[in-house]
Amino acid sequence: MTVSDSATMVYRKLGRTDLRVSILGFGASTLGNVYGMMGAAEVKRTVHAAVEGGINFFDVSPYYGLTLAEERLGPSLFGVRDQVVLATKCGRYGVDSFDFSARRVTASIDESLSRLKTDHVDLLQAHDVEFGDMQQIIHETIPAMRKIQQSGKARYIGISGYPPRTLVRIAEAAPVDTILNYCRYNLLATDMDDVLTPFAEKQGIGLINASGLHMGVLTERGAPEWHPAPPEVHAAGRVATEFCRLRGLDVASVALRFCFDHPTVASTLVGMSTVEEVQKNLQLLSRATDPALLGELRSLMGPVLNRIWPSGRPENRA
Repeated sequence: MTVSDSATMVYRKLGRTDLRVSILGFGASTLGNVYGMMGAAEVKRTVHAAVEGGINFFDVSPYYGLTLAEERLGPSLFGVRDQVVLATKCGRYGVDSFDFSARRVTASIDESLSRLKTDHVDLLQAHDVEFGDMQQIIHETIPAMRKIQQSGKARYIGISGYPPRTLVRIAEAAPVDTILNYCRYNLLATDMDDVLTPFAEKQGIGLINASGLHMGVLTERGAPEWHPAPPEVHAAGRVATEFCRLRGLDVASVALRFCFDHPTVASTLVGMSTVEEVQKNLQLLSRATDPALLGELRSLMGPVLNRIWPSGRPENRA
């Protein structure tokens, strides 16, 4: 994997695409008030601080804030759109609202482009594919996305989801340019590396890691109420937080630095809702991981390491 350095930011090639993305990516679910309320002015300041700091990969979805995140991100990128790699998704539109049909996917990209105030996205992803019928994803959704790619409305296409093996099965049957996996590579889970990472590396598929903070578990504030992890995972997050606090460290910073060190992942997406959070995360790029501290912390996490939760249709939960 090619790596270059511009100032403190590191950029990596996204699989076999011609896209180069910052290893610290902007997970734009925060712009939809998913983790707390953001004002419109704060959204713009945060997005521009990210771009100025070298973050060039922004990932959003119609699902985040029920289109609010896209509606906010588009105007915030005025004047800097050509400096960023912009990714959005299709197929998921609410907590229990999924439609992976070719007709809906085709309409969805036009809706997203309108909200994002652009004529194309760099990456279009089928969102949380484990909630769809696998055969439909393979034979209808991905072919429809390829047609969108051919039209020029998306430069590349990919899939996203929680179960690594399901993502591999889909990509084996219907080749894609990228795969986004969330909550499966961080201090609490590393099973992305069991099957998905070697598959992506062998196939030249761009690998994107999301939720390096385990969707808020590995933060001082803790996870939001809607978080689906079992209680013992939340408890482990509190143990990790206290462990770091006693050593004068911030658990989120330790957790993200761990993710940035992955040699195959092109970008780790992080939700950021303030300029201060952006600056704090950018500072991590010039820091090194303490192997001894990390080993001790990982040992503490041992009893709940790779403790997952059900997501999607029963047949897709592997």
